[in-house]
Amino acid sequence: MQYGGPDGELGASLRYLSQRFSMPYPELKGLLTDIGTEELGHLEMVGTIMFQLTRNLSYDEIKKSGFDTYFVDHTTGVYPTAASGFPFTAASLQSKGDLIADLTEDMAADGATL
Repeated sequence: MQYGGPDGELGASLRYLSQRFSMPYPELKGLLTDIGTEELGHLEMVGTIMFQLTRNLSYDEIKKSGFDTYFVDHTTGVYPTAASGFPFTAASLQSKGDLIADLTEDMAADGATL
């Protein structure tokens, strides 16, 4: 699950909500706001799933699953990281202020093709 990685829900929501400010078309600004808000909903769903899957793990299950290094720092707290364990950083998303560059970034991040 992508919670906080470069293509995760946290990055997606921040990408859309940041790009909306420089959008010159009110209809598209509203659309970016709506999409960013929807991505925040996805963030909540993924976080809930992760918490439910990990909250009752035994020590042996934690160690066997490879979750032990994460568990040392966060126990069962949901922390925004990439699948690799690297903490979330805004450096992986763009907000250029250029309509074409920003929408191309959005499509690339969401896996769409031109």
